[in-house]
Amino acid sequence: MTTVTTRPPDAGTAPPPPRRRRGNRSHGPLLGWLYASPTAVLVAVLFVVPLVLVVIMSASDWSLLAGNDGTNFPANYTEVLAHRMFWPSVVFTLKYTVIATVLLIGLGLGLALLVQESSRWSGVLRTSFLLPTALGLASASLLFYALYSPQVGPISDFLARFGIGNGSVNVLGTADGALWGTVILIVWRFAGFYMLLLLVGLQGIGQEVYESARMDGANTWQVFRKITLPLLKPSLALATILCVTGSLLAFDQFYILTKGGPDGSTMTVVQLVYNLAFESKRDLGMAAALSVLVLLALVVINVVQLKALRRSPDE
Repeated sequence: MTTVTTRPPDAGTAPPPPRRRRGNRSHGPLLGWLYASPTAVLVAVLFVVPLVLVVIMSASDWSLLAGNDGTNFPANYTEVLAHRMFWPSVVFTLKYTVIATVLLIGLGLGLALLVQESSRWSGVLRTSFLLPTALGLASASLLFYALYSPQVGPISDFLARFGIGNGSVNVLGTADGALWGTVILIVWRFAGFYMLLLLVGLQGIGQEVYESARMDGANTWQVFRKITLPLLKPSLALATILCVTGSLLAFDQFYILTKGGPDGSTMTVVQLVYNLAFESKRDLGMAAALSVLVLLALVVINVVQLKALRRSPDE
């Protein structure tokens, strides 16, 4: 009988590893640019090109009716700064921005804390607070315009029951009434949005942090001030930047509710741009110059507040 012995393969003669295909690495950057090109083209068409055109127009004598009639730099900028409504519109826009930002961020944070805990009614409350955000700002402005109307609006009758007016109170007829009437609209329309934004930040804070603080004897105010606010700072920074930028660029609500009145008391900077371009002077050059100034101011304000909000408490 013949015995066959199988010799194990020598460890030193192991089969070579499979060859890796050599890809053409030179195509990597090209492929990345190819993927990014649709977005780059979209950004160029929607942002870069209009920005360049606005800068060119701001240095031109460009009338809405007569077209471009040569260079008018720096006269457009000096005329804008000397315009009788420039500084009043700047002051009013800043005043409105401060009021709207404080109310929206404060109320949004309060609502977020209210609905943070999962309970029987938290889902209903979240939905209720978010419902106004589904309505467009122009539509919401038209709705409040009807509510404030002294002829058909219910607010005049409501005030008359408390002895205010005779049933035909023009809420938007005074400077303060127009301002606060618009602020009420903005708070109703956007409070739910900022609630949702800050609620996401609150839910990103681990519960173990709160439990450790309570075990150390911290009360509710100490937990809120020492834990919630510092850990919520990124969300607060984002919410503040969005709110400040949106308030500085306010146009729809004031144009629909007040048209800048009474007597120009609610004229915002963006509404002044519109008036210069299409109503009073029909001067696209001056309107473009004011737009450039607004853009520069927005960049400076956002950079400053972003650095301030991100600054460490120890600095």
